[in-house]
Amino acid sequence: MSAEKANVRKNKTFTMSSLMRNQIFIPIAALLLLLLFNLIADPGFFKITLGYNSAGNPVLSGYLMTVLDNGSELAILAIGMTLVTAASGGQDISVGAAIAIAGSTLLRALCGTNTRPDTLRMPVICAFLISCLVAMAFGAFNGLLVSIFKIQPMIATLILYTAGRSIAAWINNNELPIISDPKFAYYGGFIPGIPIPTPFFIMAACVIVTMLVLKFTNLGLYTQAVGINESSSRLNGLNPVFIKWLTFVILGLCVAVAALIKVSRLSSINYSVIAKDIEMDAILAVALGGNALSGGKFNMVASIIGAFVIQLLPTTLFKFNVPSDALPAYKAIVVIMLVVFSAPIVRNKIAEITKKMKNPTVKEVA
Repeated sequence: MSAEKANVRKNKTFTMSSLMRNQIFIPIAALLLLLLFNLIADPGFFKITLGYNSAGNPVLSGYLMTVLDNGSELAILAIGMTLVTAASGGQDISVGAAIAIAGSTLLRALCGTNTRPDTLRMPVICAFLISCLVAMAFGAFNGLLVSIFKIQPMIATLILYTAGRSIAAWINNNELPIISDPKFAYYGGFIPGIPIPTPFFIMAACVIVTMLVLKFTNLGLYTQAVGINESSSRLNGLNPVFIKWLTFVILGLCVAVAALIKVSRLSSINYSVIAKDIEMDAILAVALGGNALSGGKFNMVASIIGAFVIQLLPTTLFKFNVPSDALPAYKAIVVIMLVVFSAPIVRNKIAEITKKMKNPTVKEVA
């Protein structure tokens, strides 16, 4: 009987240790802890109400809907940032500026030289494809600097980070186009008759496509191989230069999707404010997902969950009336704690301590 109990305890210890070492454990635990805190502090946080917007269409509102809505565009960016981080061992800090460029291109294609058009010059899908090409071109430029010229990713993308918003303003002659067509607002708002925010469906589509690509192609395997050891991957027939470059192009595509949502929310653009500091949140989402920022193995699901944790945090602080100027400080403290605990070395150490506490070593008696 004692042997059976020992085996049960051993299995439980093994399960707990395996769980602690699982990369997705920390982002899920962080998400559950924040939700539990809100449940205890104010259950009203989970209240979702069905109302009507100014157009008379049904919409769901509440703090959770805000997290789903605003976290969707961050999750989209986290997809591309995860691949870039895994392949290059660095991060792209220009995605906020790139969103400004892609959004400005989208508006230019839709409005032309008339900043207050009565009708759109082309279908939104065509304008979106143009903005995709532009965003991917800038991603290719960043990828070229990193893969060909071997410039550290953060330094390489600092160029676009510095100049990007000026380029965005130049595209529209420093004017602020405004689109009056109500259908354009569907992408960043609600589709009539569907009370769930459209960005959530766009994000879900991006996640599904990404998972299918990772499942049925070798993109994930090749990206991790290059990030772990570039020289070995080259000896095994891979092209590290192309793979790094490709991840930046994919991030550019993610940027264009996020730009569509951002611009659609206001039917206009503010070059200096749009997507401000979103690149930092995207990097934090990748780190919170337990992905090594030095490159190598990654978990896409963990990054996506991390994006929603990053969005849930300021929403929680806002709910409890934390002053807006103090939000970054509170957010930084919590994020530092979460990122530290999500580090593989910390998770492994905690798992070892837990294992020793539950299964102490018995000293042999001589």
